[in-house]
Amino acid sequence: MTGSEDGAVSALSFGGTEAPLGRRTDVELPVARLPTGTWMSLPLAVIAGSTPGPTVWISAAIHGDEINGVEICRRVLEAVDPSSMTGTLIAVPVVNVFGFVEGNRYLPDRRDLNRSFPGSRRGSLASQLAHLLLTEVVDRCELGIDLHTGSNHRSNLPQIRANLDDDRTRELAARFGAPFVLHAQTRDGSLRAAATKRGVRVLLYEAGEAERFDDDAIVVGARGVLSVLDEVGLTQGLGSSAGRVIEARRSRWLRSPRGGILRLGVDLGQTVERHQTIGIVSDALGVGESVMRSPVPGLVISAIRHPLVGRGDAVVHVAEDPQALR
Repeated sequence: MTGSEDGAVSALSFGGTEAPLGRRTDVELPVARLPTGTWMSLPLAVIAGSTPGPTVWISAAIHGDEINGVEICRRVLEAVDPSSMTGTLIAVPVVNVFGFVEGNRYLPDRRDLNRSFPGSRRGSLASQLAHLLLTEVVDRCELGIDLHTGSNHRSNLPQIRANLDDDRTRELAARFGAPFVLHAQTRDGSLRAAATKRGVRVLLYEAGEAERFDDDAIVVGARGVLSVLDEVGLTQGLGSSAGRVIEARRSRWLRSPRGGILRLGVDLGQTVERHQTIGIVSDALGVGESVMRSPVPGLVISAIRHPLVGRGDAVVHVAEDPQALR
């Protein structure tokens, strides 16, 4: 941070780049050189309000093929005005810059960046990138919103995953306004786990599928981020009220009993009953049909979009015993 003669903070510093208060500053943090000698950098947008307040980050594309969040970040940045903000917003629209340019979920060494936190300055490429994000962004913040999509040909109902045992996190999850909220423990090595250990609250938004824009998911996500920014006092009047929000404490994946071609009979947001048929798997000639039934009642929050499945493949994710959060 840079101070003025009277001791007041006049600018924030990111990797040696100053971000003055009351304006937007775009920053590039060097990560590593490509084989050509060109630097690959982590892009940030720092929107610093003219008065002190909360610091919040939003991040996307930790998995390089999950691109809905990139557009959500763009729409949020388009909506906010530093002159009327109290606090600072740090947007990291593309965390896994290497996977993003290749359309790949992972880093060039096949590591999953979201299993590499907290990382280290001298570790693998994934470890160094994780360490850079934590030290330059997360450690400055009280709250983060991490944006994801489904993977491996699966699409997710717009949803927030968070620690609902924390009352304030639960309030923020409800304010986000996604149609569904799932209580979820942190996973070792994830950004959410590392941030939580540092005392930072995190909302994880899942919506749509990889490698493509889903406009409904983007609209819900951008509206949700802006609503949370209003809730914490960083902005005013940018969010909007949402409809009914459903909460669940547990969920389970339903898996294909065999390899074959799946004819799925349910869709995202649909309620299923116990023993209800959710799909039929057969070979290309329609021989040897296996009927998939749900062992539990619940709400479909994720579903596979590719009809070719292997034995044991996760096909449908069902939230058990969904309840109205508000």
